[in-house]
Amino acid sequence: MGFQMAKKNPKTFIIDTNVILHDPNSIHQFEENNIVIPITVIEEIDHFKRGSQVININARQFARTLDSLTGKELFNGGISLGKGKGKVRVVITNGMCEAIKSAFREDTPDHRILSCAFDLEKSSKIKKKHILVTKDVNLRMKAKALGILAEDYSTDRIQSVDELYSGKEVIEDFDDNVIKRFYETPYHVDASEVKEKTNSEFVPNKYFIIRNTSRSVLANLDSEQLLFNKIDKNPVSGIMPRNAEQTFAMNALLNPNIPLVSLTGKAGTGKTLIALASAIHIRKKYRQIFVARPIVPLSNKDIGFLPGDVESKIGPYMQPLWDNLKVIQDQYSESDSHYVAISNMLKDEKLVVEPLSYIRGRSLQRIYFIVDEAQNLTPHEIKTIITRVGEGSKIVLTGDIYQIDHPYLDSQSNGLSYLIDHFKGQKLYAHVNLEKGERSELAELASNLL
Repeated sequence: MGFQMAKKNPKTFIIDTNVILHDPNSIHQFEENNIVIPITVIEEIDHFKRGSQVININARQFARTLDSLTGKELFNGGISLGKGKGKVRVVITNGMCEAIKSAFREDTPDHRILSCAFDLEKSSKIKKKHILVTKDVNLRMKAKALGILAEDYSTDRIQSVDELYSGKEVIEDFDDNVIKRFYETPYHVDASEVKEKTNSEFVPNKYFIIRNTSRSVLANLDSEQLLFNKIDKNPVSGIMPRNAEQTFAMNALLNPNIPLVSLTGKAGTGKTLIALASAIHIRKKYRQIFVARPIVPLSNKDIGFLPGDVESKIGPYMQPLWDNLKVIQDQYSESDSHYVAISNMLKDEKLVVEPLSYIRGRSLQRIYFIVDEAQNLTPHEIKTIITRVGEGSKIVLTGDIYQIDHPYLDSQSNGLSYLIDHFKGQKLYAHVNLEKGERSELAELASNLL
């Protein structure tokens, strides 16, 4: 949704709480249209202000933004958000209107917000002018049932997942003489020799399988798009890549000139394992390795619902990271120096495995930072993380854009998809989509069929 309307007839958008928690700057994304914030939303935002999770930080940021809009007009005609922008106002309602009460009966914040939208539309001289914006699909359905226009907040939503950059491409039936040259010293070929023989799309740090009936080569296009470099399969921290995509991923993960890498793929493709193995392999180039993942409780219940102390609450969420670390360590015997080195890294906090919210506030200078399950982050959260990364650091984001636990995100609106869509073609960025599962034949079959 572009939110672009004719200036002579601006729309009025009623904003739900989840939109603000998703993007605290959302009120500035509606062009010249007007914005209404029901008082119920202010009450809900107040409940989210305390805490260290991203939604708590977003709630505090929005509260400060609204507080800066001083003046009684905020509760009357509204206050302008600036040149070329509409007005924002807070609407105070007296509970739920009769139409909403008779339809839903239960007095909830969602129904109060719905009641606000219903009253505004009913009292308006121009019909179909008021639109409820919410990331809650059920609330959108309720609104539409009452004849209220309702839309998702999609300012940061990508156009198509099917067309999302994969980071790799296969070039078939290629000139055998050129492929032979990749196996001669130096192990690269001038990019123009490849480009002139194919109609493929070329962007910095893209990976290619170039082959014909007799031979093939794995290669990547450098950041300046001048050379195609041959890539070999080599073990990293005892982990040998099992397919071309894992080989591509390891190449990007080990390259100090690519500070931002994203890896996508279904469960079992090895995203987290190879990211962790690569970080350990080049650990001496960095001050610390941070491995983190966002905590998204099952059934949308807060983590406080779980029994036990803090460690036992977060344990189930972090266990997959420890499992991957154990796989790497088990490549060696307990007396091996590599095994001992990993144990010492954990003991000396050179390798830190924690929930993403615990990492916040730490210095991110010369850090190898792996964010697992990044598909459960919003675009705003992704931006916040990347903009805090200091000089000499590398950030790796892994995830499956089709397996999202967050209640208000999907394959098109999550932060990982948004990042891939916007960073494609940047010299400092590489992406690889891993497609082949490597856990077991049964795991691969289940992933494809279920």
